[in-house]
Amino acid sequence: MPSPTGSVAALSGAAATIFSIGIVFLGYWGLYEPTRWRVADVLVFVSAMIGFACLGFVPWIATSPAQTESDDKRVRLARHLFLAGVLAIWLAVALSVVF
Repeated sequence: MPSPTGSVAALSGAAATIFSIGIVFLGYWGLYEPTRWRVADVLVFVSAMIGFACLGFVPWIATSPAQTESDDKRVRLARHLFLAGVLAIWLAVALSVVF
């Protein structure tokens, strides 16, 4: 079953929005503070970077050519990457609040 019309653009836009929210979070969190990093800080940073990587690949995967017009494997993969990216960004936020 093909994806609905506009789903690629919506998915790419949502990924860009969450990406920018994550960048704002890192700036607010204190990425550039001169203090020594703890293990919790490294976990927050690594989780955020994994999320950014997943979200950055979403438009590339979603817009890559499909073998047939009804083939939506790439869009499904992009949706999974989007979900993984959102979860990783929110994990970073949660870790920064808890620790």
